[in-house]
Amino acid sequence: MEPSLILASQSPARAGLLRRAAIPFDAVVSHVDEDALVRAEGPFTPAETALRLARAKAEAVAQLPQAQGRLVLGCDSVFELDGESYGKPYEPDVALKRITAMSGRAGTLHTGHWLVDAHDDAAHPAGHGALSSANVHFAQMSPEEIRDYVGTGEPLQVAGSFTLDGRGSVFLERVEGDPNAVVGLSLSTLRALLRDAGVCVTTWWDAQPEGAQHSAQ
Repeated sequence: MEPSLILASQSPARAGLLRRAAIPFDAVVSHVDEDALVRAEGPFTPAETALRLARAKAEAVAQLPQAQGRLVLGCDSVFELDGESYGKPYEPDVALKRITAMSGRAGTLHTGHWLVDAHDDAAHPAGHGALSSANVHFAQMSPEEIRDYVGTGEPLQVAGSFTLDGRGSVFLERVEGDPNAVVGLSLSTLRALLRDAGVCVTTWWDAQPEGAQHSAQ
């Protein structure tokens, strides 16, 4: 039996959180052009950006045939520093500049969540969302440490140019808020969204063996 939940993301971190919580799911990539959407509809605040992109990802996947009759979860994370949005840097020079600015300071990681109910009896799939934000405090980093971290390639593909569950964790002094939101998916927020959709997450624990996951690219 297919899991009832589809994760509209290719993020290994988000998938790992769902597996550890024993929530069965399929992963389907949304292929949303994030930069184009923000240019077309913005400007947004960092928090608004995270929620809008999460919605776009969920709604895009909900239109696919494999999503019919299921629940689709979209997530997006944006780091805010000095009122500016820090998404994925992609380029080493960008990551180097950003992490240097973050050193010894605190910023806010916003993770948007959007859940779409794509059951067959819904002519227009309904959706609702929520934001989970956490304040992240960084240690003072030396130029050598920043250069070495960027050199690993880890920060290039993650929002804010840092990770909580990888090498970047050595530079984090503390997190105020849900640490899972910093990783990319607040499980408590997901539980609340599912509850609003009439689903108790604990009923899924026996749906398939713990840790099982399907992936559709």
